Amino acid sequence: MTWRARRPGTRRGGGQCTQCWYHAYASGQAHAGLGPGEDCPQCVDHMVNGHPNHMIVR
Repeated sequence: MTWRARRPGTRRGGGQCTQCWYHAYASGQAHAGLGPGEDCPQCVDHMVNGHPNHMIVR
């Protein structure tokens, strides 16, 4: 296990969406193109429609 894997919030657990995890913990990269106060379309889609089964860590 690397030191990154031991840091809180750096390992995806079962039942977590890979896209949401990435957007939450790498938001500097995932949301780099957004302007101030602009919502991320992918994040909004997951909040409104839920998470696709193929993106959930089992």
